[in-house]
Amino acid sequence: MIKVLFVCLGNICRSPMAEAIFRQKVKGASLEEKILVDSAGTGSWHVGNRPHEGTLEILEKNDVDHEGITARQVTEKDITEYDYIIGMDSSNVGNLHRLKVPGDSVNKVGEISRLLDFAPSRSIVDVPDPYFTGNFIEVYDLVEDGCERLLDHILKNNPILNEEGN
Repeated sequence: MIKVLFVCLGNICRSPMAEAIFRQKVKGASLEEKILVDSAGTGSWHVGNRPHEGTLEILEKNDVDHEGITARQVTEKDITEYDYIIGMDSSNVGNLHRLKVPGDSVNKVGEISRLLDFAPSRSIVDVPDPYFTGNFIEVYDLVEDGCERLLDHILKNNPILNEEGN
């Protein structure tokens, strides 16, 4: 099973939005038995909370299921358990790299990337935080595009996902 973790600062805006959108794309590709999707935050302020109202509104407006998503904090264990660890911005990615256990060659470390690394045609590299900007529409557009391209990347690099009966 391929495991994908989306990470932002508090896990109430961008990363739960990405989790919900990516889950929908995975389900649409009939890969929900092959790809596990989750999200987390680098901070602990919102642990246990539902996504931000703005995130919920934009997901509902676009008919994206967000059931069961609650905030949690990313852990060192996540770095070795997930295959793709996707930060929403450069700061998140830097924090994720700091969670890696130094000198740990026993455990594999997931691929840590920014979401928009998968959408190079975009003129920006970081998904802005709508908690501060209030622009959930822009963030939805960026996250949707990044998730589409991330799924393409995963399918291209994991051909076993495309085989029947696996």
